[in-house]
Amino acid sequence: MAADLEQAIVRVPLLIALLGLIGSGVAWHFGGLPYASAFLAGAVAAYLNFRLIERLVNRLLRALAAEPGKPPKAAGFRLFLQLSLFVLAAFVILRFSGIDIVVALYGFLVCPAAVMLEAIYYLLLTYGHSDGHS
Repeated sequence: MAADLEQAIVRVPLLIALLGLIGSGVAWHFGGLPYASAFLAGAVAAYLNFRLIERLVNRLLRALAAEPGKPPKAAGFRLFLQLSLFVLAAFVILRFSGIDIVVALYGFLVCPAAVMLEAIYYLLLTYGHSDGHS
């Protein structure tokens, strides 16, 4: 199970990148460079958000393992601070850059789409085999 999770953590960012590129091409078709760049900006933010959360979860798990039963207060505060700064930076970039916010949000949704694709892949891999019974 742990090996499967490690492989999923490797595949999800690749899926985010792939969906970001495909989505940028589709956005280009519908709105040209402004839409493509907005979608790509959202996809890049999704990738960075995924990596940030992954790193912070790993840090929290290490802190919990180092001192079982004791909540990691400093790591929790740093998690909150980093996520807050990420959201603030994203807001400032979107507000003042002229990027289409709706299209950027569509780009940001490649992260949950990648996670759903990974979940479907895992379910098909785990339970999708046929053993000859109907």
